[in-house]
Amino acid sequence: MSRINSLCTLQFSGLNGIRAIAAIAVVISHITLSFRDIGLDPYIFGSYDDGRIRTLDLAGYGVSMFFSLSGFLITYLLFKEKEINSINIKKFYVRRILRIWPLYYAYLFLCLAIYFIFNVYFSLKSSLYYLFYSANIPFVIGGTLPFLAHFWSLAVEEQFYMFWPWINKLRIKQITIFSILGVILLIGTKTYLHIFRPDAILEQFIHVTRFHCMMIGALGAVVFYNKSSFILKIATNKTIQFISWGIMFLVMINGYHIASFIDNEILTVITVVIILGQITKTSPLSLENNYFDFLGKISYGIYVIHPLLIFLYSKILHSITAFDTLNYLIVYSMILGTTILLSHLSYKYFESKFLKL
Repeated sequence: MSRINSLCTLQFSGLNGIRAIAAIAVVISHITLSFRDIGLDPYIFGSYDDGRIRTLDLAGYGVSMFFSLSGFLITYLLFKEKEINSINIKKFYVRRILRIWPLYYAYLFLCLAIYFIFNVYFSLKSSLYYLFYSANIPFVIGGTLPFLAHFWSLAVEEQFYMFWPWINKLRIKQITIFSILGVILLIGTKTYLHIFRPDAILEQFIHVTRFHCMMIGALGAVVFYNKSSFILKIATNKTIQFISWGIMFLVMINGYHIASFIDNEILTVITVVIILGQITKTSPLSLENNYFDFLGKISYGIYVIHPLLIFLYSKILHSITAFDTLNYLIVYSMILGTTILLSHLSYKYFESKFLKL
């Protein structure tokens, strides 16, 4: 039992830094999108060709980074569990429930209460999707709930977990073949639809659901677990690591674009390379420090609770004078600071109670 407990608390160096970067980028982007409600110009990052507000591109890609990291860690942990005994599916789901559900449903019901307090319109029909971890459906077809649209990614992860531990009962070679075929099939279908059926809703479902991004992360776990020397040698090569971080830097400054319909998939591979560089300590840029570690540990709370805080602050800060640079810094600082504080308190006094179980 002690060995199983040690697996549950397994930590790789630098990975909390990836979580922290992705989570903070999402918060900054969502704050930017709310500037009009606060009284500030939302186009500080410019706009897209179709006139949509542009935020940090890293936020959109950040979810793919989360997916890649999730696929890597879950798969690696399942491999290590099989070293001890066969995978216990029931305990796997109990662990996932204790990690994800408490804050998920606490925030969901808090939002429902806020709807009534502030008379915010919401679709009762859509709320059923959120109750049963299907928020990616209204995200694609329309009808997302206020302050809960971002739950689509949590739904995707839970749906992935529905079948992935069963796949991991197979031999590693079979898991590898399944993952490679899954990635090829999903990316191939998405590419075909983008070229020949550009309005097909299936393309949007594949793009949003992104099981293939988690499978790419899983393939990274196969490489690391098997100590695949050839691939590891390439991935941890100093030049490859520098190029990967260069691409990540371009993403951070909104300068990354290769091919719109597969940009996320390319960045997922880059994320796996960065993950391997971090955990083998061959990366030229280490993300292992106390600040990243702190933010990474509470990144789930940061991701979950920030939209409601943005809404509540918009009620307070709507009278701020527009187009004043200092006001932008004040808004970013206040919302980010409060989000981090409440996420820390949530982790320490609420989530940790369930994690100890």
